[in-house]
Amino acid sequence: MEATPGRERLIEQFKADGLNVMFGNPGTVEQGFLDAVDAAEDFRYVLALQETVAAGIADGYARATGGAALLQLHSGVGLGNGIGMLYQSLRGHTPLVVVAGDAGVRYDAMDAQMACDLVAMAKPVTKYATRVTDPRSVLRTVRRAVKIALTPPRGPVFVALPMDVLDELNSEPVLPSTEVLTDVSPSPASVGRAAELLASAERPIVLVGDGVALSGAQKELVAVAELLGADVYEVDSSEVNIAASHPLRRGQTGHMFGPHSKELVGDADGVLIVGTYVFPEVFPELESPFKAGAKVVHIDLNAYEIAKNHPVDLGLAADPKQALRALAGVLERRLGPQRRAAAAARLDVRTRERVREIRSAGSGADDGTPMAVFLKTLAERTGGDLIVFDEALTTSPLVTRYLPAECPGDYHLTRGGSLGVGFPGAVGAKLARPERLVVGFAGDGGSMYTYQALWTAARHGIDAKFVVCNNRKYRLLDDNIAQYWRERDIPEHGFPGSFDLSHPEIDFAGLARSLGAGGMRVEKPDEAVAAVGRMLSHPGPFLVDVQI
Repeated sequence: MEATPGRERLIEQFKADGLNVMFGNPGTVEQGFLDAVDAAEDFRYVLALQETVAAGIADGYARATGGAALLQLHSGVGLGNGIGMLYQSLRGHTPLVVVAGDAGVRYDAMDAQMACDLVAMAKPVTKYATRVTDPRSVLRTVRRAVKIALTPPRGPVFVALPMDVLDELNSEPVLPSTEVLTDVSPSPASVGRAAELLASAERPIVLVGDGVALSGAQKELVAVAELLGADVYEVDSSEVNIAASHPLRRGQTGHMFGPHSKELVGDADGVLIVGTYVFPEVFPELESPFKAGAKVVHIDLNAYEIAKNHPVDLGLAADPKQALRALAGVLERRLGPQRRAAAAARLDVRTRERVREIRSAGSGADDGTPMAVFLKTLAERTGGDLIVFDEALTTSPLVTRYLPAECPGDYHLTRGGSLGVGFPGAVGAKLARPERLVVGFAGDGGSMYTYQALWTAARHGIDAKFVVCNNRKYRLLDDNIAQYWRERDIPEHGFPGSFDLSHPEIDFAGLARSLGAGGMRVEKPDEAVAAVGRMLSHPGPFLVDVQI
């Protein structure tokens, strides 16, 4: 094969892997590579104004496509800017292929400006991190990284690319990276044991996470839950693992306080955990939250997560779809009439409760606030046919009340604990799914971490829509410190001033316009109706600042 500069051959490798869109922010040590990017055919560079924004857009793009996304960062300073968002991707198992340049291997001994150990910086927030130092192994290393990123447990990977290595002539073959198939089925004996442990439960529950969505196991999950008559709680869940309208879905356990999760699971005598780890709270219970004697079965492709924090009776390292399908088949044969009747009765109770909830919501859903009117109008105008990227946090229950997460791919929730993914995530999702309406929701505080994403949307003609849930504070911190006070018997008093964002007031609509997007502010309910119309009819990115 004719040798060409490594920087050019690298682009061909990315294209061979379907990575023909790269998100990033340029820097001097990547200039030769980016010059080649600019000249490449069928390869697109999406410019962000800061690396955190680029990483957030790449994360949203990968989540919307279900595949990998390519992210370019600028040396150590750019990698440093992106680390917080890469942590989101690590905790959420987003397969990002991250590259960053440095001046060159020849300069390693000089300790020059911007010199740093990029691999050491990247390791804590990636699944795999390495640096290429031989021009004969550039593509080999990239293929290894792509394979690792896409193999469950998925996650971001990092490859440092010194400029002089990419300048060298390269004759490596350009080949698609190997896809590792992980549709692993558990043995019949293992499935039989799982059914035996769960079939006799009188108060069964199922705890699920995004491993279900990744394997496309929503249908199989519902079959098992209905056979058991088990409530389904989502744990560390950010995708649609079970439709919000299903009567057995009981919502999220939460990510802050262990006692809350313990309260939800403490009475169960049979526990099935699928595609998640337990438990992800910031302040977890140190002792097992499960009832003494409860039978616990944990299914996950990520063996590390099985029994990581609390013992289980049976751990199955298997694909959730294959395992749940097999489990449903065994339960169909094994459950006797009495157990089936009990499961059906539990399902019937939850179904009637859900009907009452719907009737109650229908009679008083619109509480007259601007946000409620906005969401109700948006739901009516779209028929719910949209993709929601949800970083609304304390307003999220209201968002999902009117725009419930029903279909896989139609709802993405923030994850990882850091702020700023809502707006860039919506940009990435819209770029990946241009035929769909995409609306990103963020709090006023969270939106300001990555507000520059609107500029990227305007520059590249990405018609995403944005909503600021504006309560003029870090409201989640108010709620969390109130819990802290209660736990420690501290009398309530004024919230810390650092939680307040009311002064000086931020003109979110004006700021959106300054970045090339449309924008308007909503203070009254009647303005909310008009805002939906303007947002949906506006050609290009548009932001609505809704006062709460």
